[in-house]
Amino acid sequence: MEISVIQAILIGFIYYLSINGTPWLTLLGSTVLARPLVCGTLVGLVLGDVTTGCMIGAAINLPYLAYISAGGTVPMDPGLAGTLGTALAMAANASPEVAVSMAVPIGLLGTVIWIAHMTVDISFLHMIDRAAEQLNSKKINRIQMFVPQIFLLLISVIPVFIITYFGSGVVKNIIDALEGKPLHVLEVIGGVLPALGVAMILKSIMSKDTAVFYFLGFVLAVYLELPIIAVSILALISAFIYTQLFFKTKEA
Repeated sequence: MEISVIQAILIGFIYYLSINGTPWLTLLGSTVLARPLVCGTLVGLVLGDVTTGCMIGAAINLPYLAYISAGGTVPMDPGLAGTLGTALAMAANASPEVAVSMAVPIGLLGTVIWIAHMTVDISFLHMIDRAAEQLNSKKINRIQMFVPQIFLLLISVIPVFIITYFGSGVVKNIIDALEGKPLHVLEVIGGVLPALGVAMILKSIMSKDTAVFYFLGFVLAVYLELPIIAVSILALISAFIYTQLFFKTKEA
């Protein structure tokens, strides 16, 4: 699959939305858009194959199930992993397992963009301080609304555009060269990495108060063979009832 200039720009814009931190263009915000499942689906929409994009994004999402960003630190970037990983995998016609093994190091590289983002944004605060000293409220509003967003747009869209447009062919050649046993090794690694994400999320929910819900979901999915949407709806209902009873008990 070849990626056009317009498609590469749109993919870069998807990554920008995933890390902007302010839902000024959407009602979702970076918390939702940064998930590889969402990014992958949007990339698939841009590339004309939503199903494949969703499948690859879902596979990449698994290692990041327990991802959190505490205190502004970002140990990895699921938004870049989902966006760029899906785009490169679709361009190279790679399997979801190979896409996962490609996306994890890409997610680590995304921390460079985040550090640059946070470091340079400090200078904008000093610009606002100087404008405040001048009692120039209009200048303060212009700086805080537009300057950080323009900077973030440049450091997110441009790198993703360059890698997506010029690097997709290189990645396809590499995948083709690894055909056979080396590619099978990547698929095995990509199959193991999601287990790590599942294990991390299980570690966080395995308490005496919540473990029962996990086993309930397991029984519904494996033994009763309910589809995942039905299990999700039942989980939502169970969570609502549980929280209502929990807070009523606390209030009493």
